Amino acid sequence: NAKNAAIANTVVGAAPSVLPGDVTFPVGPTGNNRVAVNVYRNTARGNPVDTLIGPLLDVPTVDIAATATAEASPANAMTCVKPFAIPDRWIENKTPPWTTGSTFDRYDNKGKVIQNADQYIPAGQPGYVGYNSTRDKGLLLTLRAGTGNNIEPSMYYSWAMPSSTGGDDYRGNIAGCNTTVVHFGDAMTQEPGDMTGPTNQGIDDLIAADPYASWDTSKNEVHSTKNPSPRVFPIPLYDPDYYQNGKVNGRNATLKVANWIGFFVVARNGNQVTGRITPILGVIDNNAGPAPTGTFPVAIRLVK
Repeated sequence: NAKNAAIANTVVGAAPSVLPGDVTFPVGPTGNNRVAVNVYRNTARGNPVDTLIGPLLDVPTVDIAATATAEASPANAMTCVKPFAIPDRWIENKTPPWTTGSTFDRYDNKGKVIQNADQYIPAGQPGYVGYNSTRDKGLLLTLRAGTGNNIEPSMYYSWAMPSSTGGDDYRGNIAGCNTTVVHFGDAMTQEPGDMTGPTNQGIDDLIAADPYASWDTSKNEVHSTKNPSPRVFPIPLYDPDYYQNGKVNGRNATLKVANWIGFFVVARNGNQVTGRITPILGVIDNNAGPAPTGTFPVAIRLVK
């Protein structure tokens, strides 16, 4: 938390004093997403800073104070994403309500919109109903490799990440961190071939790196001795409308980044990976545009 983070930053070799009242939550331009911390090393708190030559001038100690304000801003980019993508959440009109077992159906085989068609509204547009870090926190997803042309919440498609192709790189990108910075709207080319084996191996590597991590259902959060747990990672979400429209109109199967979710791996059983949605930190790319409304990840930055 903010207090522990502040105390960890020593002042002249000693921890500053931070009391509960020194931590406040000012309102920022975009809402209640800021935390401010005041820290002290002074006589009143019993921890003034000793001076070097001050005693010669009868000034043996001095008082020091500092303040900082951090903001959880919507992230406009992501790194360390895993090389597989699932569809973003949509409005289920054909067989409502939307569930993790729903199928996205919008176009017939001639590319025309069907009756009671499902609808996907991208982030940044009014009515966006994609995954939300508050509403969907703790939602259980069981992922499996996509087959055929079906678009389902639990079906993933493998992604041939830039400069990383083939089974070995694919497994490495799951077990480790590919530092490629990914943006909204980026195209994702599907990895050819069956990547089920490398997916399973990479997931097993992650679980082995933090074997005792678990999901606390009472608190709806990850419990781990590591911060962050390697079993928590971002998964790119693709635009289901763009993908299906391309398939029925003869375009190469193209996945387009629509957002991201945080995902905690609970277990792997056979070719299925079970996990829960969790908040995730993203990054701010100053060379990219602003994050659209509805962005799932946030980036922590100092604003004061």
